[in-house]
Order: sequence, then C-alpha cells, then structure tokens
Amino acid sequence: MNWDHAIQHFHDFIRLERGMADNSVQAYIRDVTKLRQYAEMIGSTKSPLEFGTNDLQNFLSYIFKIGMSENSQARILSGIKAFYKYFLHDDFIKSDPTELIEAPKCGRKIPDVLDINEINLLLDAIDLSSDEGVRNRAIIETLYSSGLRVSELISLRLTDIFWDINFLKVTGKGNKERLVPIGREAIKYIRYYLDESRQFLKIKPGHENFVFLNRRGAQLTRVMIFTIIKRLKEASSLKKQISPHTFRHSFATHLIEGGADLRAVQEMLGHESITTTEIYTHLDKEYLQQVVHDFHPRS
Repeated sequence: MNWDHAIQHFHDFIRLERGMADNSVQAYIRDVTKLRQYAEMIGSTKSPLEFGTNDLQNFLSYIFKIGMSENSQARILSGIKAFYKYFLHDDFIKSDPTELIEAPKCGRKIPDVLDINEINLLLDAIDLSSDEGVRNRAIIETLYSSGLRVSELISLRLTDIFWDINFLKVTGKGNKERLVPIGREAIKYIRYYLDESRQFLKIKPGHENFVFLNRRGAQLTRVMIFTIIKRLKEASSLKKQISPHTFRHSFATHLIEGGADLRAVQEMLGHESITTTEIYTHLDKEYLQQVVHDFHPRS
C-alpha cells in the first residue's frame, strides 16, 4: 500500500467510522503528511506500512533538529500513533511500530518557542525614537522573518539583499550559501534603519558592506546580539527565556504548524541533508516565497 492509499484509508476511517470533526481530521492528516514528506526527503522506497520503529525515531529526531517545540513533537507523534493503530486494528500490520516510541530526548532542551503575540510584545517594547531602537527592530524582524542563525545575521551584507524579489543571500555553516525569503515588515524596517540611522554613522573602514553596525560604525558581534535580546526581554513583560536562536525555532515551528512543507523549511534553515547519502532537495525561489507568504504569521 503506497502513501496515497494509506493516508486515504486513514482519512476515511477517522472521518466516517470515528466521526471526528473536520478540524481534527485535518490535524491528523497533516501529522501523517509530515511523515510522508520526510520519507520522500530521505529517498525511502518503503511503504508507510513498512516503516519501523527506527524509521519513526529518526523522523522525530529530525523534527527536533528543525526546532519543533516539545508540544508540537508530542502532537505529531499522537497523530502518527493513531495512523499505525488503525492499520494494526485492521490487520494490515502485525505489530505497532510506535508502541515503544517516546518523543526524542537529545540531551538539550529546545529554547522556548514564542507565539505571535509574544513576538509582537517584544517588538512593541522597542523604542523606535532612538537610532539603536530602529536598528534593533530591523534585527528582530529579520531573525524572525527568515530564521537566520546569529552568525548569519551579523555577517549579512548590503549586497546580500535582493530588494526586487525580497530575498537574502545567506552564508551559513561551511561557507555554504542559500537564498531565503524575507518578509515585507523586515524589509521595511531594514530600509528605515538604512535611511534614518545607519547612513549617519561614521563607518569603520572595511565594515561598509555589513548591514548591522554598532554605534562606532563596526560590524556587530554575536555577544551584542545576545545583549540586545536580553535587554529587550527585560523591557517587555515576557517571562520566557529567549536567545537569538529562539526566533529561528519560532520561525520554523510557526511555518510547520501552519502547514508548510518540511523540505521548504529545511532549505530555508540551511540544514544539510538528513541522510548519510546527503540527498538534498533544492526548491525554486518562487515556491519558498509562497511558503512564507502563506504560512508565516507576519507575512
């Protein structure tokens, strides 16, 4: 039984025999579809009924790596457990591969994921009457809009911004480049920062092309980005522990929970292949831009 048939069987069961509400049916199908996307990404030739415990553990480890919150991982696992329990009940499989599976514990806790209200709370705490406030607003908008690592943010150059198509050229780990969509709000505040603040700085020689600069006209450091976010948290009423990576996790989680394709999120995050054979799916710019437009809360 291929993925199309398996998902359709499961859909009919939970909708007709279990009598689930449409929203619940759609949520379960989204969870199983993410597993299907993962299978396609790694080039698996297995049918869904041939997936074993190790395959499912690897899938859960992958969505952990992307940055899915613990609650989101648990919800997706719940949908996949229901999927396999149905096939076990109807004797399509002899054992349930999810029976002994728990959400992956990889030795470190994922930073808290912010919801859109918490993102707005932080943004509202920024004082736009100061030059630094304008810069900081552009920084936070960019982190959340494009899911950049802090090292990628501080290395971002003016020549990396493609204003006509709203894309950034990002240099990630191993000096590997990728194109990432950037939202309208982030573009707006970057322009505001460049026009109203940055142009009046006395820029240190050799730092002219970096987008984000400190008061002395030099490239920002990683430590400074952490400090900016720490001070912003203190200025707001936010209780969660956050870091620059929190915005990257929030970016990924909000897109995936909204229904975005795992492959598109992987590409935008700059994750290498999730397989030892390094299969890597490259998606066109128009598709990535459409994913952000459709699923990002501040698109």
